[in-house]
Amino acid sequence: MSPVNRQPFLHLLLLFLFVGRIVAYIQIPPDYKYNDLKQLPKITSQPVSQTAFSLDDVNLICEASGNPKPTFRWVKDGRPFGEVLHDSGNLTVKRTEELSVYQGTYRCHATNDLGTAVSDLVHLMTESVPTLAKEKGQKKLQFEEGASTMLACNPPKSSITPKIHWMDKDFHHILLSERVTTALDGNLYFANLLLTDSRDDYTCNAHYLNASIILPKEPIAFTVTPSNSVVKNRAPQMKQPAGDHSSYLILKGQTLTLECIPDGLPTPSVEWDRKDSPLSLPPAKKLNFNRRFQIESVSEADDGEYACTARNSHGSITHYYTVAVEAAPYWTKKPEDHLYTRGETIKLDCQAEGIPTPNITWRINGDPYTGTDLDQRVRVISGTLIVDNAQYNHTGVYQCEATNKHGHILINTHVHVVVLPPQILTEDVKLYTVMVGSTAELECRTFGSPRPNVDWMIPDSSPAQSHPKMSEMTNGNLKISDVSEEESGLYKCSVRDSKLTISAELRVFNRTIIVAPTQDLQVIRGKDALIQCKYRWDTRLKPPTIQWKKDGQKISASRYSQDDVEGSLKVIGVQMKDSGVYSCEIITEWDSVEAIGFITVQDKPDAPASVVMSEKKQRSVTLSWTAGNENNSPVSEFVIEMMEDENAAEGTWKEYERVSQDIRQLEIHLQPYCKYSFRVRAVNAIGTSNASQPSEPYSTPSAKPDVNPENVTSVSTDPNSMIITWKELERRQFNGPGFKYKVSWRKASGMGPQWKESMVSGPPFIVKDTGTFVPFEIKVEAVNNIGEGPEPVAKLGHSGEDTPLEAPSEVMVELVSNKSGDIIVRWRPVSRESVRGHLLGYKIHLRRKHPRSHVHRWLEKRSLVSKSREHDRDDNRRVVKVYGNKEEEVVSGLHFYTDYILTVAAFNSKGEGPHSEPHHFRTPEGAPGPPSHLTFDSPSETEITLHWEAPHKPNGVLTGYLLQYCEIEDKNSQTVESINLPISSQYRVGRLNPQSRYQFNLSAQNSAGYGEPIKKEGETMLDGEPPSNLYILTDVKSVNLSWVPGDRQRNIPFSFRYQRNVSGSEWEESEQVNSSTGFFQLQGLQPETSYHLQIQSGNTTHEWTFQTIKPVMGEIASGFATQAWFIGLISAVVLLLLVLLILCFIKRSKGGKYSVKEKEECQADPGARSTKDDAFGEYRSLESDNEDKRSIIQPSVSESKRSSNDSLADYGDSVDIQFNEDGSFIGQYSGRRDPQSRGGHESSGATSPMNPNMPAPSISFPNSVTGILGPN
Repeated sequence: MSPVNRQPFLHLLLLFLFVGRIVAYIQIPPDYKYNDLKQLPKITSQPVSQTAFSLDDVNLICEASGNPKPTFRWVKDGRPFGEVLHDSGNLTVKRTEELSVYQGTYRCHATNDLGTAVSDLVHLMTESVPTLAKEKGQKKLQFEEGASTMLACNPPKSSITPKIHWMDKDFHHILLSERVTTALDGNLYFANLLLTDSRDDYTCNAHYLNASIILPKEPIAFTVTPSNSVVKNRAPQMKQPAGDHSSYLILKGQTLTLECIPDGLPTPSVEWDRKDSPLSLPPAKKLNFNRRFQIESVSEADDGEYACTARNSHGSITHYYTVAVEAAPYWTKKPEDHLYTRGETIKLDCQAEGIPTPNITWRINGDPYTGTDLDQRVRVISGTLIVDNAQYNHTGVYQCEATNKHGHILINTHVHVVVLPPQILTEDVKLYTVMVGSTAELECRTFGSPRPNVDWMIPDSSPAQSHPKMSEMTNGNLKISDVSEEESGLYKCSVRDSKLTISAELRVFNRTIIVAPTQDLQVIRGKDALIQCKYRWDTRLKPPTIQWKKDGQKISASRYSQDDVEGSLKVIGVQMKDSGVYSCEIITEWDSVEAIGFITVQDKPDAPASVVMSEKKQRSVTLSWTAGNENNSPVSEFVIEMMEDENAAEGTWKEYERVSQDIRQLEIHLQPYCKYSFRVRAVNAIGTSNASQPSEPYSTPSAKPDVNPENVTSVSTDPNSMIITWKELERRQFNGPGFKYKVSWRKASGMGPQWKESMVSGPPFIVKDTGTFVPFEIKVEAVNNIGEGPEPVAKLGHSGEDTPLEAPSEVMVELVSNKSGDIIVRWRPVSRESVRGHLLGYKIHLRRKHPRSHVHRWLEKRSLVSKSREHDRDDNRRVVKVYGNKEEEVVSGLHFYTDYILTVAAFNSKGEGPHSEPHHFRTPEGAPGPPSHLTFDSPSETEITLHWEAPHKPNGVLTGYLLQYCEIEDKNSQTVESINLPISSQYRVGRLNPQSRYQFNLSAQNSAGYGEPIKKEGETMLDGEPPSNLYILTDVKSVNLSWVPGDRQRNIPFSFRYQRNVSGSEWEESEQVNSSTGFFQLQGLQPETSYHLQIQSGNTTHEWTFQTIKPVMGEIASGFATQAWFIGLISAVVLLLLVLLILCFIKRSKGGKYSVKEKEECQADPGARSTKDDAFGEYRSLESDNEDKRSIIQPSVSESKRSSNDSLADYGDSVDIQFNEDGSFIGQYSGRRDPQSRGGHESSGATSPMNPNMPAPSISFPNSVTGILGPN
């Protein structure tokens, strides 16, 4: 290792070794007696950096303490400045010198006999008072309304940033907002101008706080003129800061302020965000109408990326801020002032942090420490100053200074090496009393510099250090562990090498204690109470005497059980008289100890007494009572119970009211014509008292009713009558005998004030022959034999409603947009008189003029969900309800390119009125829907023929199609071929790769553009061949032949050749079989006979042999069960039952049903529909349109689960069924449109380019029903 590299390593090693050493310093205790001690100088008032505009502003303060009193001197820019100062270190200026002479960096030095203290380094800036330069008169500016602008302030330059105020000529501040705001540079920004911004007194006032001056700039005038054209809105633009990114360097502890001032119309809103972590508010806050983002006392965690986004309805703009946080030096560990003894090691640990990391340097009495001093006992290791074997000349002020590019900090540390004579500070002959087994510490507190050493002598005059239970502590005390009686005696402490000695006496004994003192008990009456008083005493003494007392009197009654061993007292079956103070006293011959506890016996309260009614009035009475004994648990409340005459039976008291414990009387309000009795209970924490004796009964006199029925209203339904009803009164509100209701009514206008009346016992009351919807004044009054109740307030009611008489007029329809099917319907409302009831609103009836096409009806059956939509609409009709007395309504969701007939009718609760005159209108063209039923044929291995039908919703006149396709496996290029096609229903795509699978997208086009495409995947079919592997299952007279069709092979016909395996037999040939069926049954064979079987394919012949089985004994050879007609009948019955079960299940799950006629219409060929018919197809809801789309794009049943939406009856003419050899169902059904198109690719079998991996269903049933049912 080189010497250069070895030096840092040695420093670290020395520092590590030094940490393990004991660093000691001394503190003079307050009871040490010494003469006046010198003190090092200490700066008490530090100078601060400042800017001076005149000689009067120069004020550098420097004060210090010390003994002797220090003198002061200043250092400017590293050189002595001025004279030595004695009384005060404050810097004074000479009036004869220029102000600029004093600009510079300063330090103050305070010195006495022991050392020199140094102040912080401060900067004094000098500059002249800011003044305004002469400005040329500005022309009055002119701006257009809505434009943005900026008014510049440009205050005079100064080291002190002025505070900017924009004011008018009357010294009123310009009103700021999100639109008008000031920036940190003092300029005034307008995001957009209003006409009201025109003025001629925009004045910028710069306030220089240190110079105590305000400089007003020349007023700025401008005029905002109205725009000649419509005001054009614009997206936000960032005015301040400019550009899209800015960077900021901020020091830790300072305040970070980011500003974001955009312009734009409308006025943009501003959002702040932090990109690298969540934005926390607080401590961050937003100011100046969200145009400023401020973080006070910045930390390292605030370093990162921030963003400001200005946004309005026309766009947004974002500015990004990169904030770098660094730090001026700050202390993490400061050295401390201490007194030291000669010969000790001094360690001044000085650590500081900052960004960048600060450099640590040392000064001694103001002079820099260079490390080359002759005193080798002073060294610096990693910023820590160490003095080994400190001497008196090491006394001084040591300065630690940390510096980086952002500043510097300095701390003065006092090192005072002193000599003080030893003293013993503990009193002589001090007595120590301890218990056996505890630890005793005999004090011998000393002080001196150097630190005194002491020696202890035990009672037998031997050194204490020789005793294993004794140890001398570093502070001079003697510690005795596990004290016993043997350690009792007189001990001596002496200061080594002196005549200072003190004595200490130690006594050890046991004392009596109560280990479990008595506790305060709260006991419910009748239960036992156990008071504990466990104790411990010195067993060398006689057993103690236990004395129990209650309320200061000795206990001797037989109801008490005392256990002296356990120290407990049991009170059996406590009563109220047992409450009191219980004391337990443990008495020995040398000491005694006593504990006190309380027993409180509690019970529920006694019943209240003296329940009396007074001040009896017609409708009230005053009830008073006297509280019973609380039984040591305070009463929390009283319960007032009441019994009325209708509740006179036993046990029918009911709670009337609960009142707080401080109430002893209560005014009770009563009803007339009732008999009352009252009683009272008290409640505390233990429970509820018994009831008091009931009061004397009191009967209140009768009176007229106090109230009338509420909720008086008419609920009429018949046009020529009115039903009046109300809420009946309770019986207790009758107030007297003979209670009735007086019903009054009269017409609200026309026939005058004559009231008609009727007395009834309860609601409802019917008024007949009223006319239709005639307003009446109605009221109901309570009446008894004493009189009538208060005059009721008449309510307005009506007789029954009838349907409206008039139809709305002047119905108009306006298209909202040529790109949507939305319209605005307007009409003139009907007259109020014609409504004949409360107008609930209007109903808009829409009907499509053209009848539904076959395709629409077929799709409706394929999407039965539309039958359950609840919006007052069906396929051709729709009703829109408009509530309230409105005169227009927006109707959406109409079909494109469709003729409608529209009428409007008013309606009330009785129904609709007559319809308005029909209004005819047509919706504009829209983008067409996807084509219907896209299917594939594959005539060769490199070609696919696409078949499709026109869209269910052409939404206009079709002009062509767009076909796009690409290879699915070609993920790298994804080359898409596009072909524009004329009006057609098929197209052949050639030159395809037989090894690839393709994605086909087909879109229809009209004048509105291309519509949504129908998408399908497919691939070409390979040349087929007859099967080469057969699975043969024989029966008595037949054989089942099954095979697995080839993957993606095209269907080809072939036949089986077979002959009996006997000489002379001839070959027979079966009917044509499709290779895709996978199954065939040969019938008419001889039982128990061997056969040859062949399939010829070109020049290749495949052969097999099989043998039919022997008939079962007892089988009737010619029985009807083996006849073909019987097997077919049974098969048909089974198939019919299966179809009926599936239909019932679908009908049950959906609840929908439709007629056979509609069923036949749904199965009609939708291809027969013309383009013109599609242009004005049936009206359907938007939801139904979506269902139609889902139905159209299904390539086969295997791609669409129809278990919940379709009926098997929809596929009755194209059901393909296959069975395993055991007769189980293995086939599937598919909705082919054309059952005669054999070999087509719309089926879900293997012959389809869509499903190459699935076995193909047969085109028709097998040639024998026995093939379905399996062998006998």
